[in-house]
Amino acid sequence: MTDNQVPDWSREQLQPGEWNPGKHLLSCIRRYQRYQQEPPALSGLRIAWAVLQHRFWSAVTGADIPLNCQLGGGLLLPHPNGVVIHPDARVGPNCLIFQQVTLGSLASGGTPVIGGHVDIGAGAKLLGGITIGDHARIGANAVVLANVPAGSVAVGAPARCLPLDREAASHA
Repeated sequence: MTDNQVPDWSREQLQPGEWNPGKHLLSCIRRYQRYQQEPPALSGLRIAWAVLQHRFWSAVTGADIPLNCQLGGGLLLPHPNGVVIHPDARVGPNCLIFQQVTLGSLASGGTPVIGGHVDIGAGAKLLGGITIGDHARIGANAVVLANVPAGSVAVGAPARCLPLDREAASHA
């Protein structure tokens, strides 16, 4: 496993008494997926409880993130309001997804595959069978309909890719 694929699970950890609906929602999803791997005799009630918690936190956050979606570890949802993720979309480890983001399909089919360490700005829409490379950044309100290479920035509607200026980014 490369460093880009190693999840930083501490990013999802809830501190005692912390009010973070995004982390609570992810926690329910993680528990549900873990219980699905257990023998049915042991997991039936726990799965039902995880589903109820998921419904509660989905209502609190206003997010539509299915229990069976493929989310890499270390995902951050600082403002999960309005986040919609298609059940077949895949999100790599250590990503950051802001509010009102949609990862969805098009009539032509396919769903996004997001690499590791990708930051997706508020209101961005990533649609169809596209691939977003590791360490890419998607600008706020971008509409991404084509692949984004690793280390690039996608901005605009429809989005266009710009190389990430590492030196300028380090001074910001």
